[in-house]
Amino acid sequence: MNWLGPESPLHLVLISLLAGVLIFIAGEQRQKLRIGINLAAAVLKLVLVAALILAIRDGRDFVWRMPLLPGFDFVLHLDESSMLFTTLSAFLWLLTTVYAIGYLERSAQRARFFGFFCICVASTMGIAAAGNLFTFFIFYEMLTLATWPLVVHRGTPESLSAGRVYLAYTLFGSALFLAGLVWLYSIAGLQDFVANGADSGAFIERRLELQLIVCLLIAGLGVKASLVPLHGWLPRAMVAPAPVSALLHAVAVVKAGAFGIVRLVYDVFGPERFRALGMSDLLAGAAALTIVYGSVMALRQQDLKRRLAYSTVSQVSYIALGAAVAGPLATIGGLVHLVHQGVMKITLFFCAGIYAEMLGVKKIAQMDGAGRRLPLTSIAFSIGALGMIGLPPMAGFISKWYLGAGAMAAGQPWVVGVLVASTLLNAAYFLPILRRLWFAPPPEQWPHEQVMNRVTSVSLVGPAVITGLLALLAGLLAGAELSPLGWVETLVRRRYE
Repeated sequence: MNWLGPESPLHLVLISLLAGVLIFIAGEQRQKLRIGINLAAAVLKLVLVAALILAIRDGRDFVWRMPLLPGFDFVLHLDESSMLFTTLSAFLWLLTTVYAIGYLERSAQRARFFGFFCICVASTMGIAAAGNLFTFFIFYEMLTLATWPLVVHRGTPESLSAGRVYLAYTLFGSALFLAGLVWLYSIAGLQDFVANGADSGAFIERRLELQLIVCLLIAGLGVKASLVPLHGWLPRAMVAPAPVSALLHAVAVVKAGAFGIVRLVYDVFGPERFRALGMSDLLAGAAALTIVYGSVMALRQQDLKRRLAYSTVSQVSYIALGAAVAGPLATIGGLVHLVHQGVMKITLFFCAGIYAEMLGVKKIAQMDGAGRRLPLTSIAFSIGALGMIGLPPMAGFISKWYLGAGAMAAGQPWVVGVLVASTLLNAAYFLPILRRLWFAPPPEQWPHEQVMNRVTSVSLVGPAVITGLLALLAGLLAGAELSPLGWVETLVRRRYE
């Protein structure tokens, strides 16, 4: 491990950033070079992440600091919390890259797509590794700007309209976040993220101001985390290509907002101070409302990707709910769902893209018998859907179990009611799809069936099968030390010691 040093967090960001720049330079015509850069960078990042996991498990910490202005340091810090999000992003980036290569084989402007795709991943790595709110904000804005070209990639009037809505929401959220950040800095200075919050007398003396600051910060993060009523951009963004949808929902944008809320509660204020400010109930209420609302809206959608989009609105708020309830068990449930939801949801979007590309199927009513036509894809979709419902022993069950147990331990049994209602609604909007997939007779002709070569088919179906298998194994092997649950349990145990 001697080759790992304090600059390792910077390397995680630069690998993707440099790959994006090289892809722009390579241009549209040099396809093999572009693919090589994409895959080499993704594999290199994954190797670095694996080495960092082992080092951090052995007790090492990685901090890289660069002073920018008096009182403002640019800080990258890799610890157990940041590695949870970093590992998810690095692994799913590789699989999404493989998927996107096959998905966009016949598309124009692939160099532009993959260039911004890499910059988007670099931004996500920066968010994961940010050591304070200032650094977090820099990468948070970088993510907004890098993702917009992906949302409007098709260039259709619908996608351009969705891009305008996306920018309006996210830039509004950024303005709120920046206002809260500047106000907090004027009170307490720029604090590095510290487990259970920084120790500042100002956090005690100015209660009303801090409550307003928290509202600004939560609202700014809530746009990307799709908290109701700040969620409107997400269903509109489903006009983007399937790899972008997968990236938005499982790895990058919504996870950036949810991870930011986790950082704010646990590493800026600390759970006890956050609760003392009276903000835990507010956040829990917003998360519960979003969970139920997103599920109800998903039930009403007939377009497959829009149903999955509203499912994301609901499911991501489990992370915020765990942070609001706090306590060891609820914290475990919220943090592990950051990984579990990512793996399950990317599986579902991969499969939705395959149905659309291979069969022309975009509406739920068109999915009759698709399980017989695309069995591997449909098995992966079924695993993801059953996991979202929370059927044992899927990954989603683990998250909900810990959230429910944590709520009971914290004296908040109403949370269990929210989880039960959400589970029933999840079943109501996923089980009819599975019935169509496996039990309805197939049509005489699919809407727009395409015959794809073997390489393209493997490039599309392979990642979906892998993530579906991971969603299953995350539940079956939850007790393993390096499983998502095992890693989170170790992290939380050390926080609450």
